[in-house]
Order: sequence, then structure tokens, then C-alpha cells
Amino acid sequence: DVHLVESGGGLVQPGGSLRLSCVASEVSFSDNGMSWARQTPEKGLEWVSSITFGGQRTYYAASVKGRFTISRDNAKRTLYLQMNSLKTEDTAVYYCATWSDCAIGSCSRVRSQGTQVTVSS
Repeated sequence: DVHLVESGGGLVQPGGSLRLSCVASEVSFSDNGMSWARQTPEKGLEWVSSITFGGQRTYYAASVKGRFTISRDNAKRTLYLQMNSLKTEDTAVYYCATWSDCAIGSCSRVRSQGTQVTVSS
């Protein structure tokens, strides 16, 4: 299993930006497609974005497309999520996950601690 640790969350005003990072403990990170998901009490676990193991292809939920950018650096075993034009509805705990748990369009579970993003004026 790949052990994942997220960081970069915080409090930001609407229209602001944040960059989330997710560091993997295992070298097998580069063999895995990766995803970002988010969770709120109201909506539950929601898929946000995915990227192929080599980073060539990316996928986004309609609610974030054009505002969020997923990327990865396999040499650093790190996944990123650049979030721009943030909205109050983006407030959630954000998680990274491998495709075994969170594939394109659907997430079954997350195993890491997540990072809180709060968008508020």
C-alpha cells in the first residue's frame, strides 16, 4: 500500500487560491494513477480529479473544471492540486488516493488524514 500525507489546506477568501500537496511514502507511487477527492457532511465523499501514472492525462469533475489543475512529480513522489477561483462550495476536507480507492468519477474510500480547505469571507 502507498502511504499518503496531504498538506496545503487552510482558510482562503472566495476567489482566492491554494495549492495542495500529497506526498507518498512508497516508490510505487509512479506506478499508480492518482486522484483527489473531497468530503463534507452534506455531500459525502466526492471525486474531484484524477491523473494517469505518467501524468499524461488528467480528468476533472464538472464542478472544478477550469479552476483546478492536478499534476504530479514522480521523482518527488508528490501529487498536487492547484485550486484557483475558489468558491464557498469548495469548502471540504481534501484527500489524495490511488485509483484502487478513487478512480475517475468515483471514490469508494480514502485512507489518509486529509487537509481542510475552508473558503469563507
